Amino acid sequence: MRLEVLVATMNQEDTQLIERMNLQSDAIIINQTNHHDFQVVQKNRHTYKIYSFAERGVGLSRNTALMRTQADFALIADDDMVYVDGYPELVKQQFDDYPDADLIIFNLEEVDSWRFITKEAFTVNKFNYMRFGAARIALRPNRIKEKGICFHLLFGGGTPHSNGEDTIFLKDCLDKGLKIVAVPVTLAQLTEVRESTWFSGYTEKYYRDRGALFKALSPKLYPFLILQFIIRKYKKDQGMPSRKQQLHYMLSGAKEDV
Repeated sequence: MRLEVLVATMNQEDTQLIERMNLQSDAIIINQTNHHDFQVVQKNRHTYKIYSFAERGVGLSRNTALMRTQADFALIADDDMVYVDGYPELVKQQFDDYPDADLIIFNLEEVDSWRFITKEAFTVNKFNYMRFGAARIALRPNRIKEKGICFHLLFGGGTPHSNGEDTIFLKDCLDKGLKIVAVPVTLAQLTEVRESTWFSGYTEKYYRDRGALFKALSPKLYPFLILQFIIRKYKKDQGMPSRKQQLHYMLSGAKEDV
């Protein structure tokens, strides 16, 4: 069984990313920069295909990698991750343990964790899928391709709406009948050497993008998603706009074409 890491990155000028991420398997690296290029690096019996494109959008990078992989299993990756030693065996073991899973979601380790941490394995469904990001996902590429699933090109870094491409992707997988399992296994550490590419505070754009995302997830029920978000997430001591202002921003964002 062959595993390939699908890395979305930007402005890489050399191949040091391979060592920085502690890659121990084949990988496809999509480097968004200002020119077009392709190179193959052979190292430690693994093949690293590095594509450089003069284009922008994290969803586009992920789709570009997905369409090129021929591996049995693939990991969705960002460039600020450092994989644990032996991760290929960890991934393969989890797919052996859950042979009917099409996607498996792992934990990521970080200094100040705000992400949901899986403490006991469970099946991901329409009520809990929104807690996971793309860089935690391992998948069977052939199942994704069979179902015609891809990342949304209007959401995520480098697009009109700064995040949410991973949430839409997981929802599409569930809608197409794929099985997703979350496991209490740590796959990588986050280096935290850069600022968030999408979160710069509770700004108008943050809420407009959130409203657009809820509309994309549920064109009919998005007002309820907006309301529950305001009720659950509002905190006076974090510099958030009032609930009324949040509602206005998100409803305005939901009216944008997505």
